[in-house]
Amino acid sequence: MSQFTTKFDIATGDNNGTRSPVAPSLADSLVRVLGRLGILTEDLDYHLIRASMVIIFLFFGYQKWFQYEADVLIPYISNGPLIFWLYPVFGIRGATWFLGVSEWSFGALLFLGFWNKKLGTLGALGSCVTFICTATIIPFMPNGWAASAGGFPAMTEHVAFLMKDIVLFSVSFYLLRQDVARVLLTFGQNDDTAVLASSR
Repeated sequence: MSQFTTKFDIATGDNNGTRSPVAPSLADSLVRVLGRLGILTEDLDYHLIRASMVIIFLFFGYQKWFQYEADVLIPYISNGPLIFWLYPVFGIRGATWFLGVSEWSFGALLFLGFWNKKLGTLGALGSCVTFICTATIIPFMPNGWAASAGGFPAMTEHVAFLMKDIVLFSVSFYLLRQDVARVLLTFGQNDDTAVLASSR
């Protein structure tokens, strides 16, 4: 019965001080190797996610300065419940330029967020709004579901292109939460410092 109540230490492979009688599996070995390679380094995921979002906004923003992208975006912007107004206000080219400036601005704020979490918060908030605006196009995209495959949930390329924005929104929200938490932490540290200074 004791074999069901012993505790296994994943770091050492020990069972209550004794080695497991079962040889480590390939997955166990892989996990240990990844741990030694530094995958558990503090904030590694946070910095990788931030860097990837900066790169995405850099390239997405760059596309918006060319006619080919303005033409490609017509069905997306025209059917976007939160961004359809861009065409009446700015025109076709102006709307894509507006998006390009917005994307580069959010990317720059996210980049500055490596050093200044308040600016990072602004970039992550803008990023969240960006991908909410694009993801909400999905239900309104004409011919978004392939009739030849029975319609929903069989996507056409337009909806498939937009599905990535659900993940990018989640990534943006993660950065927003992390940056807000870090800013609030500095507020708490500043309050503690002020209390200590006033007590002297």
